[in-house]
Amino acid sequence: MDIKHLRTFLVASDTLNFTKTAEKLQYAQSSVTAQIKNLENELNLQLFERLGKKLILTHSGERLREYATKIIHLEEEARSALTTDQKGGMLIIGAQESQCTYRLPYLLRDFKLKHPSIQLIFKAAHSDEMATKSLMAGEIDLAFIMATHKINPYVQSTPLIQERLLLICSPTHSLASKKTVNPEDLGTETILYTESGCPYRIIFEDILTNHQVTVKTTLEFVSLEAIKKCVNSNLGVAVLPEMVVKEEVNKGELVEVKLEAELPILITQMALHKDKWITPQLEDFMTMTKEYFR
Repeated sequence: MDIKHLRTFLVASDTLNFTKTAEKLQYAQSSVTAQIKNLENELNLQLFERLGKKLILTHSGERLREYATKIIHLEEEARSALTTDQKGGMLIIGAQESQCTYRLPYLLRDFKLKHPSIQLIFKAAHSDEMATKSLMAGEIDLAFIMATHKINPYVQSTPLIQERLLLICSPTHSLASKKTVNPEDLGTETILYTESGCPYRIIFEDILTNHQVTVKTTLEFVSLEAIKKCVNSNLGVAVLPEMVVKEEVNKGELVEVKLEAELPILITQMALHKDKWITPQLEDFMTMTKEYFR
């Protein structure tokens, strides 16, 4: 049923006069008559009947009036809600802990200050693969990933910033005094890893595998802060992005060890599904992100 026809029907059911209905809606009377006739034909029911010069609603017309009122109100409610969503709504961002802790806080704060009515949700993604799955499933609007290669043809990504990976140890560790360290030297060390699937863990594991290094002891952590504390306590060594350990290295709490193997540069990227509908809120967040990382 056409909303326009239902609106005309409701006015006609109040006036019980097609001429007055046409005047109220600023239609030609023939247009009102045609709309009512189309509605009757669609429903295969008579909605009005003429008793002499008097126009009255049929029983079917009375029933339709109840439903038409609800339909019109629901349509108005939907329009109002969607108009409100243009100013508010929700934005779900996926990122690894390192990004949210060391890169995004000020960006998220500034966006929230600019758009206080938008519900901003952060969803942790412990790997690029997890973030990509969430993008593909429509569970998040945008993700920050650190892939060294294109991970999915349906994911559109924008490079934001390059990031060095550092091999770190405690200032009291035996490796701290060495100018350079070969991957083979790490076979007897305890390696502190992030979760499986993390891009910098994958890179470190690949380097060790390529140099045929079998690590005897490894420990896996969910928290980057826990890894740094354990490295500082001389429990083992780790490879982490520079942004994660920069402050501790500058303070002398952690030491960067030069590894005689190429640690690839990580590129932080802003990623979203290539078919994603870009809302005004999302577009503004993307613009602010590019400016923030510039």
